[in-house]
Amino acid sequence: MLDFLEHLQVEKRMSVHTLDAYRRDLAALSAWVDARADAECVSLDSTQVRAFVAAEHRRGLSPKSVQRRLSACRSFYRWLLRHGRIVADPCAGVRAPKAQRKLPEVLDPDEAKALVEVATDAPLGLRDRAMLELFYSSGLRVSELCALRWRDLDLAEGLVAVLGKGNRQRVVPVGSHARRALADWAADGGAASEAPVFPGRAGGPITSRAVQLRMRQLAQRQGLFKRVHPHLLRHSFASHVLESSGDLRGVQELLGHADIATTQIYTHLDYQHLAKVYDAAHPRARRRRDDGDDTAS
Repeated sequence: MLDFLEHLQVEKRMSVHTLDAYRRDLAALSAWVDARADAECVSLDSTQVRAFVAAEHRRGLSPKSVQRRLSACRSFYRWLLRHGRIVADPCAGVRAPKAQRKLPEVLDPDEAKALVEVATDAPLGLRDRAMLELFYSSGLRVSELCALRWRDLDLAEGLVAVLGKGNRQRVVPVGSHARRALADWAADGGAASEAPVFPGRAGGPITSRAVQLRMRQLAQRQGLFKRVHPHLLRHSFASHVLESSGDLRGVQELLGHADIATTQIYTHLDYQHLAKVYDAAHPRARRRRDDGDDTAS
């Protein structure tokens, strides 16, 4: 397993968080194997992998966690197969329990506007305004925003080059409000080509944790008492662009999703919004609700 984890770190260049997740999931598999006298990691068959998946589910892991655990096992055994260390993939045909897909929360446009328009004359106000405007303007992941250098931004053209998951690079538009906020921030703190756009205390890139804590503080200051976090602005960006354009493929490219199925969750949000509009506006929908109320009374 150590060789596989080194492959993920060196060749796949996976992030520290993703690598830790793989390490935990494979450690769980190794612990399950060690507790059995009739199993070894490199000689498992599909029946034993199913037994491992069932055991993890029985001990209280959520379906989503079991899915992630099985995904790590699949990657590991495919790697072993490619390198000739096993003759068959024991994960082939093994399925994890289905997880109920939870729709992400989003801010409505007025809430998003209230959040990003922080006062620029407050301490760190120019930085905070630039950070929030860029999040909402371009739908960046928090790791992508933290890693940005000034060389990645072309404010004249309104573009930002982002290195996303799986080392996939994409170029994303930057809206006029974000461009203005970034220009103000650059004028205040300097914008050397190799310098982080959002430096931390030690001068290196700001950490994801620092961004999360700051967003929570800013949301409360702006009068928003939802659970506000960086991915909430990414969700809001995707939902609002899809609602206005209806272009699912375009939103997929903007978000940097490898699989369009990941992006399709935002269509459900859009349908949910349409259903609320229908229920509130359509005469027959109102009558059906009113009739139900009459019956109940």
